[in-house]
Amino acid sequence: MGKMLVHVTCGPEDPTRAALAFLVAKAAVGDGHDVKLFLAADAVQLVREAVLDSLSGLGTGSLRESYDAIVAGGGRFYLSGMSSKGRGVTDADLEGKPAEMAMPDVVVKLAFDSDVVFTY
Repeated sequence: MGKMLVHVTCGPEDPTRAALAFLVAKAAVGDGHDVKLFLAADAVQLVREAVLDSLSGLGTGSLRESYDAIVAGGGRFYLSGMSSKGRGVTDADLEGKPAEMAMPDVVVKLAFDSDVVFTY
């Protein structure tokens, strides 16, 4: 199967677009693809439990349902360290999640290692 990177920059302020990014990643995981998500800018807030539990997009579904399916399918999350710091997202928000803080060089490496890149 293929390798896919979903680079997300929209956060809770645009729930439909944010949930769409996760829905596309969920579909790819469901088809057996290797999926990585890089969250930057306001998107880093999407891994907070309160946001996962409350965000739902119009026609794109529940963020929690998509997130859980991505995790169950082996998907991995990378969060911009600088974006996280600026928005108060810490390592505590990542505890128990298949996620880690990353610098810009990581998104570049992920993009070049992927067969396809989606940006939301």
